[in-house]
Amino acid sequence: MIKRMENVGIVVDDLAAATAFFVELGMELEGEAPIEGPWVDAVVGLADVRVDVAMVRTPDGHGRLELMKFRNQTAISAEAENAPANAMGIRRIMFAVDDIDAAVAGLRARGVDLVGEVAQYEDSYRLCYVRGPEGIIVALAEQLS
Repeated sequence: MIKRMENVGIVVDDLAAATAFFVELGMELEGEAPIEGPWVDAVVGLADVRVDVAMVRTPDGHGRLELMKFRNQTAISAEAENAPANAMGIRRIMFAVDDIDAAVAGLRARGVDLVGEVAQYEDSYRLCYVRGPEGIIVALAEQLS
């Protein structure tokens, strides 16, 4: 039985850029480390794994992303970097934000653009999608009072 979701793993080519993107969103860098050894090989089913990992967490400490850069295996892209929101597979990660306009402005200052536009769902939420590093779609949601 599942107790909780521990983290989401994302393989990236530019670990520094991906880490900076999620820190700009308000996540906190929990730690960085090189990971290797027989136990990693056994878990991921590859031989001689060497990976650099950055773990970022949400400010409340409950959500984590494990950003991974494989050093001696070439990362394989399963889809186009700018795949649309309706492509098969995991399409997005959603974060609750206090101020969607401020979050979007901060990301735009770093060269990140909206996938569509900021939209309002009834009187409940303002939402948008942005495309982060490696083509990751990040959804932002601001709950309205």
